Amino acid sequence: MVGVPDPRRVFGDAGERLVADALAARGLRIVARNVRTSDGELDLIARDRRGYLFVEVKTRHAGSFVSAAEAVDRRKLDRIRRLALGWLARQGHPAGSLRVVVAAVTVGERTTVELIDAD
Repeated sequence: MVGVPDPRRVFGDAGERLVADALAARGLRIVARNVRTSDGELDLIARDRRGYLFVEVKTRHAGSFVSAAEAVDRRKLDRIRRLALGWLARQGHPAGSLRVVVAAVTVGERTTVELIDAD
């Protein structure tokens, strides 16, 4: 049906909003969301005084076969890093200001947001 949102997309978007709120609560400023390139997508880009944070958001239901944190492998992290370097170059920022984080959102009786430094 036309106009009916994909439930998986709605679920993922809700996870991204939770992560954006958690980052803002920690003093980071959200610079961009869902940056699409021909090579992939960056879920969230945030900034603090140390530089830019590139966040891969994974949202899962509690009890899922693969946890949110396990859903991002080294290959995916390498891809995010390449996308982040390209974004920084296009913005004219040095690559040294880049950090990659996996945000694992687990939705259950108690929803949790875990930020895992991938560097």
